This record gives sequence, C-alpha cells and structure tokens, in this order.
Amino acid sequence: MDGVLQTMVDEKIGPGERKKEFLKQIAEFIGRKDGIALRSYPDVLTASLIAAGISEGDKVIVSVLSPKIYLEVFRKMGIEAVIVDTDEHGLLSTDDAAKHLDGASAVLYFEPVSQIPQSSEDIKALGLPVIEDITQSIGSYFGDKDTDGYFRAGMAGDIVVAALEEDGVISTGGGAVAVASKQEYLEKLRKFAALTAPYTDLPDMNAALGIVQLSKIDALLQRRNEIYRMYQQSQLKSESRLFGSASPLFTSNGYGFSVIVKARPDDSIAFANSHSVSCRRTFSDSIGYKYQDKYDRFPNAIAAITRAISFPLYPFLSKSDLESVQRVISHIS
Repeated sequence: MDGVLQTMVDEKIGPGERKKEFLKQIAEFIGRKDGIALRSYPDVLTASLIAAGISEGDKVIVSVLSPKIYLEVFRKMGIEAVIVDTDEHGLLSTDDAAKHLDGASAVLYFEPVSQIPQSSEDIKALGLPVIEDITQSIGSYFGDKDTDGYFRAGMAGDIVVAALEEDGVISTGGGAVAVASKQEYLEKLRKFAALTAPYTDLPDMNAALGIVQLSKIDALLQRRNEIYRMYQQSQLKSESRLFGSASPLFTSNGYGFSVIVKARPDDSIAFANSHSVSCRRTFSDSIGYKYQDKYDRFPNAIAAITRAISFPLYPFLSKSDLESVQRVISHIS
C-alpha cells in the first residue's frame, strides 16, 4: 500500500518510471533481457505470437490444459490451435506434439499449477519457436541453484509471458508481461506495444505493487513452498493423487495445490465446503473442459480435466486455516 500511495502522491499514475523499473526487475528475475508490460494478458499473448512470427492462417501447438483465453486470442488473429495431450505431470506432451508438427509454426507452452519441465531439451527438439507461459509457475524450479541440474520457470521459452492478475504469485492487480533476450523478438514486442501506447501500457500505480512484491519475492516463495509441502504431506494420507511432480528435486512456487480425486469432484468440493474450506475444479477454465469425453484423444490429461480440484494456498493463511485445509485434504477421496 505504501508503494501505491507514494505513486499517487507523485501525481503521476499513468505509465512511467515505475513501469520501467518493474519491467527491468521482473525481466531480471525471469532471466531475460527486457520486454513489455501491458494492461491486458490477451494483448501480451497477441504481441508474443506476432513477435514469434505467427500470422493469420498459421497453426500453434498448445496443451489441452491451457487456458481457454488462448482460443479467443487465436480466433481474433485468425490462427489455428493444434491441441495436444499432456505428459504425466500435466505439461504439454512433446511426444504428442511431435506427431502434430505438420504445418505448425510455434508452441505456446503453458505450465499449470506451478509445474515446469526438468529441462528444455525435448521442447527445443520440436524445432519451433517457444512461447513459455509462466503465469502459474513463475518462481518454481528443479534442483539446487548452485548445480548444473538447476532449471527454473522461464528457461524453456524464446519468449516468456506471465499474467499478473490478483491470484498470481506476483500481482500488479491486472496486466501481464512478455520478456525475451533475442533482439529480434524484443523489437517486435516493443513495436506492438508502441502502437497503442500509452493507453495499453501497465500503469505506474499497478507497477508499484509488483515492485514491492519482487522486493520480498524470496520470502514469499519460501512460505508458499512450505505450505505446498504441508499440503503434500496431508495428501499422502488420502486416496487422492497429487497433480504434477512429486519429485524431491522440485520446488513449487505455491501458486496452488491440486489433487486428482477418485470420487465425484462435486462431492469432494461439497465435503470441503462443509468444513468451511473453499475448493474448486482446477481446469474448469481450460481448453480441455469441453473435451471431458475424449479419453482416446487425451488419455493423460483426461483425469486432470475431469477430476482435479484445487485448494487455497496463500502465504498469509492463519495457522487455524492451514489446519482446516490440511484436515480436508487428508480425508478427501
């Protein structure tokens, strides 16, 4: 609040120095040189696709668990979605993508509920430009930061995008960023942003929120991962299955906690609600939600589409709230 109030008393709350500072900081945190920060996630997706050379009539490969907003962006651009299955961790299956490369021009790689790949080798092997969407995975990583096996969210993409909505690990109260290192991509991103600037730039007041959060990001991520691990221990006592990686090498950003239940999801949600714990279907807003009967086409993803539910995970949940969520997770079936 101090950051926002200071921006307001500066009598300049439109795009300006704080936006530039926030963009510099988040690009550095992700591991990219520079980029753009806009008020709209769909605009950032559009800019990234154009920067990757995508135009009307082209095809882009996406995971069936990707957010359905992708399809609206594709519709407006006149491009076709090539929808592929996931792997066992909920990430885009590069094996399935390899079967659908004919005519494809890029990969829009969505990383759901904090999940990331362990390397970028299989993704790069597809031979297409990769736009990595780390909206839900920013801050997640595999391995130790001081070892060769270290791999974090943002390392797989030629262009990396992240929405900054109110439910994000980093939030500016709305908006999104796209960052890259290659000059060709940066020039195209900036050209797109300049077309409607300053009206679509992320305002300083919003950027101030992001700057404050980035200044505390290590502590926030540590706390989120602690809660994720607590939930994971409770899940082991239940009949449900963890969505995503259970590897001890994986450090979650704590964006959320999702399990795949054996019972009817609505029954599990009702059970949670009866104990004053909010719960929802994890992928109700995904591309795949309308493909719940397509087991033959998406055999790996279908369980997540039909039976994955998510629990609240926030850094400032009270001890009693955490205990309530843990009890529900441990008894879910």
